[in-house]
Amino acid sequence: MLLNRAVPALESTEAAPQRAGRRNPWLWVPTLYFAEGLPYSMVNVVSAAVFVTLGISNDRMAFFTSWLALPWVIKPLWSPVVDILKTRRWWIWGAQYVIAAGLAGVAAVLPLPHFFAYSLCCLALVALGSATHDIAADGFYMLALTEADQSFFSGIRSTCYKCAWLFGQGSLVWLAGWLANHVQSVSLAWTTVFAAVAIMFVGLGLYHRSILPLPVADLARPLPELKEFLVGFGATFAAFFRTPGLSRFLQFLLFYRFGEAQLVKMITPFLLNPRDAGGLGLKTEQFGWVYGTVGTVALMGGGIVAGWLVSRDGLRAWLWPLAIVMHVPDVVFVYLSYAQPHDLRVIAACVGAEQFGYGFGFTGYVLYMIYIARGEHRTAHYAICTGFMALGLMLPGMWSGWLQKELGYPHFFTWVLVATIPGFIVTAIIPLDREFGKSGRNADNG
Repeated sequence: MLLNRAVPALESTEAAPQRAGRRNPWLWVPTLYFAEGLPYSMVNVVSAAVFVTLGISNDRMAFFTSWLALPWVIKPLWSPVVDILKTRRWWIWGAQYVIAAGLAGVAAVLPLPHFFAYSLCCLALVALGSATHDIAADGFYMLALTEADQSFFSGIRSTCYKCAWLFGQGSLVWLAGWLANHVQSVSLAWTTVFAAVAIMFVGLGLYHRSILPLPVADLARPLPELKEFLVGFGATFAAFFRTPGLSRFLQFLLFYRFGEAQLVKMITPFLLNPRDAGGLGLKTEQFGWVYGTVGTVALMGGGIVAGWLVSRDGLRAWLWPLAIVMHVPDVVFVYLSYAQPHDLRVIAACVGAEQFGYGFGFTGYVLYMIYIARGEHRTAHYAICTGFMALGLMLPGMWSGWLQKELGYPHFFTWVLVATIPGFIVTAIIPLDREFGKSGRNADNG
């Protein structure tokens, strides 16, 4: 969720953007962050629905789609390239064309006999383009807007990013299910959806190429500076690993979501798998409503509530409630796997409760990454934290499908509850300033 957004590799030293070439931010900030959120949703959620509905086993789906998170894990390593070569503006619309090409590739290969391998390659291209787009877009945002505008549009860009999730895993999945019922072909339905989104990204690339402002600070650096820049980046990177208390920080980043990382990969197949296979047997359009719409809205609501509470009282005051509310609602999937209710309202309520808890607890995770990254190199160090965040989601997700296949859904979801214990342990051992996170307080002074 931005929840997985990158930041530029190094602190920007340029002055505030000049007014020359400036365009109304309302013309490009919402579309830019919608374009940032949608491919992440397509790669990490929609792709799972595609493969489950096309008959790919849970273990293969979970293992191979988890690898698609790799570009987000390692994106801090190539952020200097985006910062040095060409302009962020060029990287933005270029990445959108790459994303369009990858989505078009998925649309082209889905009807083929070996679609799974081919589509994974195309989705890897989408993931690479999306991770690069994250770096360029967030860097451009800081160069093209004044500090006042950055603050004003921070909530707007976050909302547009999450609306892209709602559109991707809600509306698009529902559309695929509706089309499948009318054309009597699941692969053709998904082909149509991916082709439509590919065309959308071509349009976004053309639009942003013409509408994005031309900030004076957004300039490619001379190649002779590359060596000096990379040396500085290496020093900044090394400084992160000399941070006092690093071991506890990394344990928190990798294990706070240990249970959730396994659960999230199996929610999609569990909701879509037939009941005789232990799932709930939802139709694709029902899945789009339950998980993509109700679940996403609940996720956003949890984040909003948690953000308000932490800004009022500080992160330390709410750290344990955040951890508890994030992990305890996982029990609803134990209930769903044993009871297998038919009432869609009950299923939606359970999914909504779990997603609300996830959004609530994940807010604390994101804020603690900001806490870790405080100091001189906060932007670069936050980017490194996002890499470890992605790694903490990627590795447990890889084995979740195999484990579910061995245990069955009821025992797997019971295991997920056990797997939340490391999250509570790392919550207990991390250092945290008492006042950090309170509204109006400078985090860097904590």
